[in-house]
Amino acid sequence: MRVLVTGAAGFIGAALSTALLARGDDVAGADNLNDYYYVGLKEARLARLEAHPKFSFARIDIASREKVTALFSGARFDAVVHLAAQAGVRYSIENPHAYADGNLAGFLNVLEGCRHSRTGHLVFASSSSVYGASVTSPFSENDSVDHPVSLYAATKKANELMAHSYAHLYRLPCTGLRFFTVYGPWGRPDMAYYKFTRGILAGEPIPVYNHGDMARDFTYIDDIVEGVVRILDRPAAPDPGWDPAHPAVASSNAPYRIYNIGNNRPVRLMDFIGVLEQCLGRKAVLDLLPMQPGDVPSTAADISALNRATGFAPSTPVETGLARFVDWYRGYHRT
Repeated sequence: MRVLVTGAAGFIGAALSTALLARGDDVAGADNLNDYYYVGLKEARLARLEAHPKFSFARIDIASREKVTALFSGARFDAVVHLAAQAGVRYSIENPHAYADGNLAGFLNVLEGCRHSRTGHLVFASSSSVYGASVTSPFSENDSVDHPVSLYAATKKANELMAHSYAHLYRLPCTGLRFFTVYGPWGRPDMAYYKFTRGILAGEPIPVYNHGDMARDFTYIDDIVEGVVRILDRPAAPDPGWDPAHPAVASSNAPYRIYNIGNNRPVRLMDFIGVLEQCLGRKAVLDLLPMQPGDVPSTAADISALNRATGFAPSTPVETGLARFVDWYRGYHRT
């Protein structure tokens, strides 16, 4: 296939592009390489991709209607994986307009590009953050997600609604994936595990929110990529059992699906830090802090729907995934 990957210089985008190239697909990458976190890391990921003859790259901001229109006009894509977005829950509290531009206007531009070029399948990134203050565990795709606790989460919920409208109006197959705490080599420096590693090696206190009483469904990058590739090859179709009198949230009579993509094995934060200490051979100095605005105490993914649809079954335990991350971190940062 010829696949467009937006956010190709990002953590998941670069790993996914690598996997698609390895199986023989042509990959067109798009990214604006913004400075939300260290641009040098994005450039290093991109350099590895640009060495491949079937990879092409366009440095564009998806918030630019003209540039996205030109991107889609220049080539027809069999599928689009839309990963470009302004990330970060806490950052959204201080910089809300970045999320309106990147996550709302940018997504609309991609939807329009897919519509007019008749793209065969749009897979887009949603987030576990859409579950907001829900206390149901594990989270199911058919749970209510009408109470986001951050603007970032609200934009991801909005993306799901926007995609459904295009699936309904234009029969554009759309699949949204709610990612759960992705980690691993080449990861994002703004994520907790990356900051913890840096702090522990420097002998500095690491910030631990809600006094450590948190849990996350940490999901290793290779497992995430396998799940995305599996769903990419299965364009969304109308659900024959969908009942408008009792409408399911995660499917539709339009070609539309929503899936959780996580590890289905939540880990308590203090246990996660303990594994990281073992991998690093050093003890952490903990700075125990209250819960931060926009944060939630725990996440857990019910992945049964994705398993039924694709056979997705993540297999990387935290002990293995963190060891691989630490090996990469020490090599990349020469520590």
